Amino acid sequence: MTHPSSLPPLPDASAGSSPAAGTDGDRALQFDLIAFDWDGTLYDSTGIIVRCIQEAVRDVGGTVPGDEQAAYVIGMSLMQALAHAAPDVPVERHPLLRERYAHHYHRHQDDISLFPGALDLLRRLKACGHRLAVATGKSRVGLDRVLRAEELQGMFDASRTADETAGKPHPRMLHELMRQFGVAPRRLLMVGDTTHDLQMALNAGCPSVGVSYGAHAHGSFAALHPRHIAHSVEELGAWLRDFG
Repeated sequence: MTHPSSLPPLPDASAGSSPAAGTDGDRALQFDLIAFDWDGTLYDSTGIIVRCIQEAVRDVGGTVPGDEQAAYVIGMSLMQALAHAAPDVPVERHPLLRERYAHHYHRHQDDISLFPGALDLLRRLKACGHRLAVATGKSRVGLDRVLRAEELQGMFDASRTADETAGKPHPRMLHELMRQFGVAPRRLLMVGDTTHDLQMALNAGCPSVGVSYGAHAHGSFAALHPRHIAHSVEELGAWLRDFG
């Protein structure tokens, strides 16, 4: 599935045909820009998000989704995710549903941290000369809060959140990042833990890597043609070292 874009044309696919030189010896970089999803990819938040969705739906009297159903919506923009997880909650109760989710999430946000090894991975990628970005279903306020909490200010060269552009799997987040840095689609790698992430990359014409330790079962990834499926942060780092 593809989505039209009203933005100006993307950089030509032939642009940047000479791989950028990195600082890791003489190895050239295959990808100029690596965009990461946040929840479930860098941030170990899947379990808490699932429980917060379930508690919010219970609070407003909806049918509480199972773990798999609640996990499926992670990566979507918040209200799209909540509406999908609670189809029997009427639209007029959506503001309350959102408020109850925020209430439960804020109670637990200090219990969440980066996956072990994720910070070291980001530092190594920066040292090799990669530009790094975040493309997330979180809100701008929510992303900025966790970036401050994890002392990651300055680690990422850019970020896009679902409340300031189109939500996944629409490719607009990646289109905007490519335009910002003048990067051709084949030179941007999307890394994510959900089919929404990988479908967004496919819609944008960009390569992707899936991680199996987040929200979605990796058996659903194959149809979206990721270059690799990593089963740990360590394995993701090894693949990026060899092929990034």
